[in-house]
Amino acid sequence: MEGGDQGHLLIVGLGNPGRKHANNRHNVGFHCLDRVAQEHGLAFEEKQDKSDLALGRIGGRRVILAKPQTFVNDSGRAVGAVARFYKVEPQDVLVIYDDLDLPQGTIRVRPKGGSGGHNGIRSIIDHMGTSDFARIRVGIGRPPGQMEPKSYVLQDWSPAEQEVMNEVYERVVATVDMVIEQGVAAAMNQFNARPQAEEAPLSP
Repeated sequence: MEGGDQGHLLIVGLGNPGRKHANNRHNVGFHCLDRVAQEHGLAFEEKQDKSDLALGRIGGRRVILAKPQTFVNDSGRAVGAVARFYKVEPQDVLVIYDDLDLPQGTIRVRPKGGSGGHNGIRSIIDHMGTSDFARIRVGIGRPPGQMEPKSYVLQDWSPAEQEVMNEVYERVVATVDMVIEQGVAAAMNQFNARPQAEEAPLSP
C-alpha cells in the first residue's frame, strides 16, 4: 500500500447519508474522509454506484475517497461496486469506521480481520469475498447505562465530545498519510499506542 504509481488506492469512510445523520457518532468515517479530502485539496464531485467519490493523489499515489450512500449496514454493495469499476484489489482498500469497543479518541490500524460485530464491515467482507483489507478503527466508546448501541451510534456528539473528535480526525489524516507513504505496519507502530488520556496512573 506504500506510495508509488501503482493502481488506485480506495479509501472508504463509513456513515449514513442525509442531514439528520450528519453529526451522528456512526458517521465518523464520513467526517474523517472529509478531513482527508480537505487536507489534500480533493472534492467529492463524482458519483459512482451509490458512492460519493473524490479522486486525486496523496503522497504520489492515485486515490479514490469513497463515502457509500447506501447506509452503513449495506456499505459493501457500494464499496464492492467501486472496487470492481476501478479494478482495486482488496490489499489496496482502506476502510475508516466507528468502533464501540474502543474508548473515544482511540485509533487502531489493522491490516485485515473480521467484522468485530460492525455491520458495515460485515457487509464489505460479504460483497468483496474477503476480509483481507486494511482498516482504521476510530473509538466512539460504549453507550452509557442501559442505552442500546443502535440508539447511541445514531446520537449526535455533545459539544465537548465534538472538540475531542476534531483532534481525533486530524490524527486520522496523519494515519492515512502514513499508510499511503510508508505502509500499514508503520502506521500501526506510530498510531496504535494508547493515547495519553487512556494511560492509567502509576501506582506509588
